[in-house]
Amino acid sequence: MRALPGALLVLLAAAGCATAIQGTPVPAAEAAPNRDLVNRYFTDLNEAGKEGYSAQRDFLRRTQHPDFTSDCDLGGLTLRIEPALSTLRADPKWKPEKSTKRPRGDIYVVGVSVRIRRDSATLAEQIGSQRVVVLDGKAYGFTPCPTR
Repeated sequence: MRALPGALLVLLAAAGCATAIQGTPVPAAEAAPNRDLVNRYFTDLNEAGKEGYSAQRDFLRRTQHPDFTSDCDLGGLTLRIEPALSTLRADPKWKPEKSTKRPRGDIYVVGVSVRIRRDSATLAEQIGSQRVVVLDGKAYGFTPCPTR
């Protein structure tokens, strides 16, 4: 019972420190209207990786943004990329490295955890961000080039 007055005092002190933040909350669906397409992109990428290097390479070639075709190859590696969709946001000013133009479409950036594998062995795990572009109702990515 002695702890009750102390806890009450802390609670009252904390309540007096509250401040209101101006603005209007934006529902997640409005912040990233293409969230489902971006999520599906990563799901399909990971499913292809489960099938092996060739299947994932084919997936990455099919989903490479049409304005930025690449001859990048994963060199026998497969990727497992887990997006943190709570970090998904629009990134309209982003341009691929060494490019003077932005990709057509709605550009998004999302925090990801990447596991790099060769056969059944994990070679590395990284945390970073990845861009996905939605163009004409389809999600496109940018194939990484670890062999360069």
